[in-house]
Amino acid sequence: MSNRAKGDVVKAEIHAGGRGKGGGVKIAKSAEEAGELAGKILGMQLVTHQTGPEGQKVQRLLVEETLPIERELYLGIVLDRASAAPVFMASAAGGMEIEEVAAKDPKAILKEYIDPAVGFQVFQARKLAFGLGLKPEQINQAVQFMTALYHAYVESDASLCEINPFITTTDGRLFALDAKMNFDDNALFRHKEIKELRDISEEDPLEVEASKYSLNYIKLDGNIACMVNGAGLAMATMDIIQYAGGMPANFLDVGGGASAEQVENAFRILLSDKNVKAVLINIFGGILRVDTLANGVIEAARKIGITLPVVLRLEGTNVEKGREILRDSGFNFIVAETMKDAAEKVVAAAGGR
Repeated sequence: MSNRAKGDVVKAEIHAGGRGKGGGVKIAKSAEEAGELAGKILGMQLVTHQTGPEGQKVQRLLVEETLPIERELYLGIVLDRASAAPVFMASAAGGMEIEEVAAKDPKAILKEYIDPAVGFQVFQARKLAFGLGLKPEQINQAVQFMTALYHAYVESDASLCEINPFITTTDGRLFALDAKMNFDDNALFRHKEIKELRDISEEDPLEVEASKYSLNYIKLDGNIACMVNGAGLAMATMDIIQYAGGMPANFLDVGGGASAEQVENAFRILLSDKNVKAVLINIFGGILRVDTLANGVIEAARKIGITLPVVLRLEGTNVEKGREILRDSGFNFIVAETMKDAAEKVVAAAGGR
């Protein structure tokens, strides 16, 4: 690292935004000061609005040259599900969380919807560049920048490409000062080089464990664990738990074709969350038969030695056989008839509202 008069920026590299506000981005005036700052930031538990109160441990740093910033802008591409097309967004309010900008002033975000059949067009890029108020001599450079960003988005099968801030310098140059990319998991088989970049130390241990068994699990802040088959039913289950006055501890979709072994592993992962006070199993058995689920739940309960209350709402293929298996298991499972009934029972079992 050279000793520059301009200085260096020392950045904590964690999978969360808001690092500057949390103390994870510092400017050093010399190489010596950069070393001191690096020693303080590396290993710290960095808390931002995206990490939650527990924060994330800083294990990597980025040290880069400071630049003479004139303006901080925003560029981003994301799939807009409402229009079923990618949308290119730009804003003069760079350096801030785009969600915060959208909440305060939606008109501050410029949008160009992209027809996947023809791709991102030059006239769209020029429209965004002019909308950002760039200088005439910067327009062509910005168009090249935006076009390259779109190609990166498409060719990497990304679900999000974001440059924030996208800066102009006092000498008229354009730079991507920081960037974020999310990728479609279903397309990673085409991108071995991206898949190899996965850093499980930045992920929740329970989510990493769930991924080993092809379980769709996301940890949340509540105390009612949910095991559901089907993403839509899982979302509805979390909603009805909150409607009943409770808080879900997770999203977990075991999938339509889950085996008894997957159900057992799902149960074990749910109960590994120390915040969990009760479990709701909501299954509509189609491909996943109810008797298969029942056997998996019982096997897991035996191995783990479950003591928490478990509420089950079961419908579908072999439902009577599944209920019989549960009744004869020797475990005191709580059986519910409807989703509303299940939500009310599990909230009560977890200690009420």
